[in-house]
Amino acid sequence: MIFAAIADVHGNHLALEAVLQDIRRQGITEIVNLGDCFSGPLEAGLTADLLIPLNAVTVRGNHDRALIDRPFEEMGDWERPSYPQLSEAQLDWIRSLPFSAVYRDEVYLCHATPKDDNTYWMETLHEAGIFHLRPIDEIEALAEGVEQPLILCGHSHIARSAQLSDGRLIVNPGSVGCPGFDYDKPFYHKAQAGAPFAAYAVLEKTGRGWQPTFRQVRYDNAAAAELAWAHGMADWVSALSTGWIA
Repeated sequence: MIFAAIADVHGNHLALEAVLQDIRRQGITEIVNLGDCFSGPLEAGLTADLLIPLNAVTVRGNHDRALIDRPFEEMGDWERPSYPQLSEAQLDWIRSLPFSAVYRDEVYLCHATPKDDNTYWMETLHEAGIFHLRPIDEIEALAEGVEQPLILCGHSHIARSAQLSDGRLIVNPGSVGCPGFDYDKPFYHKAQAGAPFAAYAVLEKTGRGWQPTFRQVRYDNAAAAELAWAHGMADWVSALSTGWIA
């Protein structure tokens, strides 16, 4: 059993195209999607045209929710450029997405955590604005009630895995389309991949348990950065160009 996990595409159709090509080159035919599909200053409509026909098992992220749970005037700066690009049918697709899902009976999928779509699961924040690996007891507390041996989440855009004391494995595949961001709540912080690649993960069930392989794919990130520049979002330009937030 082998499949690919993508997350946090954020409207970056160029990155998604490259990732899908990389997946196909490996002969992998099944994909799961951990949400935050379209929001950002890029090409939401083109991304939807690529993503929706995949019929991948998909869960709804916090930025997906933000496209459908409030009027346009109250949307954030990641949603305002993307919402007008989406058709009503594409918005209905977002509305149809579940908060969480189980794939093939043994893989639990959510965007952030099983109870909240806006909480980092494997990371905690230092007041200096730096991400740290969350203590194992806190990670396990958030996994309470999840019985599947493999757990997938996104949201932090940081590719990593954590094995729980009972053997369950949590994997974040990283972000396909947004290798860095900054945010001011609960205090100012940055997430930075350090390279401008499109990230995803391949998950394979082996005789020794689930094996994650983290993939980083080069694509025309300069063209993606130009799209962000046209929308006046300097933090996106920096992240897409370098993987760092200037």
